[in-house]
Amino acid sequence: MSYEEKGTWVGLVVGVTVYLGYLAVVLGRLAGTPAAAVSYVPALLLAVGVSIVASIVARIGVEIARPSDSHSGDVRDREIHWLGDRIGQRMLMTAALAALGLALFEAAYFWIANVLYLGFVAASVVGSVVKLRAYRRGM
Repeated sequence: MSYEEKGTWVGLVVGVTVYLGYLAVVLGRLAGTPAAAVSYVPALLLAVGVSIVASIVARIGVEIARPSDSHSGDVRDREIHWLGDRIGQRMLMTAALAALGLALFEAAYFWIANVLYLGFVAASVVGSVVKLRAYRRGM
């Protein structure tokens, strides 16, 4: 498994795990409370921070446990990365348009922020799945 593919796996696992933890916390707070009154900002900022730190630590841990032969990607790695990012960015763009629509209809900040965060996570997950599929099945 290449260095780039290992990094894709780490990003996918960390991103999904942290987002599910964030959802558990925020949905628990949302139960029986109006969205405008839910304290989501600290949880959202913590989730983003934990995701960044956990990705770095996990990537280092994976490289210590199973070192890669090379840390530089080849042409195939770059093409796979480009394909995954291009498709993942469609998810982000869709979420941004949804958030814009919510803002235009003056929805609560809670919904706007969570649609954007969902878009970032969806873009990462979809992009990672596309990349992993390309690594396994070819382009």
